[in-house]
Amino acid sequence: MTEYLLFGLTYGFAAAVQPGPFTAYLISRAVTQGWRRTLPAIFAPLLSDGPIAVLVLLVLTRMPAGLVQWLHLMGGAFVLYLAYGAWRAWRDFATAAAPLPSSERSLFEAATVNLLNPNPYLGWSLVLGPLLLRGWHESPSHGIAVVVSFYATMLAGFAGIVFLFHLARGTGPRVTRALVGVSGLALAGFGAYQLWLGIAAWR
Repeated sequence: MTEYLLFGLTYGFAAAVQPGPFTAYLISRAVTQGWRRTLPAIFAPLLSDGPIAVLVLLVLTRMPAGLVQWLHLMGGAFVLYLAYGAWRAWRDFATAAAPLPSSERSLFEAATVNLLNPNPYLGWSLVLGPLLLRGWHESPSHGIAVVVSFYATMLAGFAGIVFLFHLARGTGPRVTRALVGVSGLALAGFGAYQLWLGIAAWR
């Protein structure tokens, strides 16, 4: 089970600290409205990812085993692409405050934005879905460990960002840049392992 917990922790941490619209939204609310009003918004992915996960798993469970192995290869390439994006974000990171989206969106609106975002679909179809099914076939607790550790780590990361930008606005961007760099390294290792899973299945 430790292996699956580490998968979820790694991918959840990277998902939380990657620059994107939802992270920018959290930063905007934390800076303008404080952590108390912002913290409930971190749960938006739980509202939007449920239907996505069900849809993806229904498709994956009807796919031949050989195609699932191809998804491991595609997932590895996708995660390595995310690692490259994290490296570019770290390299080009600007510590000056950037324009942020309006802080007037509700939790429902934030969840809707995430539901229409292609990243959760890609993440579930290429990474989380295949890992969940692989772990579930070994033991249901392994599959559950992937999902629980992923969302627990991602929500904890979002909460950390909210508190960071509420309490330390001056150092927040610098710390965020460091976290982006760490996430890039974690994603590179995770992507390489995904590729190894796909290649090993064909031996």
